Amino acid sequence: MSLLFSYPDNEEQAVLLAKEAGYELGAIDIHHFPDGESLVQLETDVKDRDVILFCSLNQPDSKAMTIMFFAQTAKELGAKSVGLITPYLGYMRQDKRFHEGEAITSNIFAAFLSQHFDSLITIDPHLHRHKEMKEIYTIPAQVVHAADAIADWIKDNIDKPVLIGPDEESDQWVSDVAQRAGAAYTVLTKTRHGDKDVEVSVPDVDQYADHTPVLVDDIISTARTMIAAAGHLKDAGMKPPVCIGVHAVFAGDGYEALQKAGAGKIVTCNTILHPTNAIDLSRLLAEHLKEREG
Repeated sequence: MSLLFSYPDNEEQAVLLAKEAGYELGAIDIHHFPDGESLVQLETDVKDRDVILFCSLNQPDSKAMTIMFFAQTAKELGAKSVGLITPYLGYMRQDKRFHEGEAITSNIFAAFLSQHFDSLITIDPHLHRHKEMKEIYTIPAQVVHAADAIADWIKDNIDKPVLIGPDEESDQWVSDVAQRAGAAYTVLTKTRHGDKDVEVSVPDVDQYADHTPVLVDDIISTARTMIAAAGHLKDAGMKPPVCIGVHAVFAGDGYEALQKAGAGKIVTCNTILHPTNAIDLSRLLAEHLKEREG
């Protein structure tokens, strides 16, 4: 039986996962000194055990040192293996040197985690120029998709949903969730009349007048994409949308701004602890772990 440790911010999710997967929970103490240094203490014996750390890597700069201390200490104390479950994986967006002298942080952070952990599992990482995790990770790095859980939530909670993609690039993602939910979907269309004159419209708006629009995205960060889409739906005379995101980053005033923009309801998965968490992914993670372990 694997031994599951939780980073302090993630106890709630770790307890749910341990129950679903049948894992034993380990105890860890992370102490921060006044000078900013940290001390990590494993309070459960890890000798000859397969050890997993559950740590969502939002705000990764404040967590990097302590998860490294955890991994190295577990190995020194005799752990057979040290894995990382990180529902939200930070440092995936900077996958190119956009300006001279910039660090390509997705590659560097992948090398850092690969050096200290033996395996990694994450949920819907922001893969763009990198199509697969193995392009930058040298350890087994597996991806779990939240589409089924989101589709189930839509089926159970929304009457006559129509899923809305904020732009053409979202078509593949939105159509997949819609198919799983047995729901209609459409994508906002953009017509460019000039460099600064872009018209956004809802195709077949009359067809979906009595539907509840559902905006779906992987990451809600500043929420500006959803705010803009919600505005276009309002202009088209549609109902206030339900806004669903996998990862509740909500940088700055993103959450408050989306509320003020007229969202009917804001729902996220519990990859990052947030008041909007309504979709629990612990069962999905547990099923993946059981399949991996055979």
